[in-house]
Amino acid sequence: MATSDAPKKMEWLVVVPDFPGAHQKRLEVRPQHFANLSAFKDSGLYQTGGAILNDVPTSDDPSTFSFAGSTLVVQATTRDEVMDILRKDVYVAAGVWDVENAQIWPFLCAFRHPK
Repeated sequence: MATSDAPKKMEWLVVVPDFPGAHQKRLEVRPQHFANLSAFKDSGLYQTGGAILNDVPTSDDPSTFSFAGSTLVVQATTRDEVMDILRKDVYVAAGVWDVENAQIWPFLCAFRHPK
């Protein structure tokens, strides 16, 4: 019986900082970012994610949030593949994410809570 030598996809914990002063750009492309996340989720690449904030929000209005960046769990075989996935995000094209300073770690989830 032959075994596959193909690299195994695994989860990666990713923290991507925003560029300073990117707040308005983030808000402008946020709807497109969320629409693209749905496509990434359907492909299995982005497992989960959210915003990193500098302060606790005082309202539910994103325009009042102090964004520091984003965190994601991405499914890929290598760190380079994770970077390729990130570079395709509208937040990169719009100048929101500073992907060159992204922190990327292989991630083994110890538990998950179903909704």
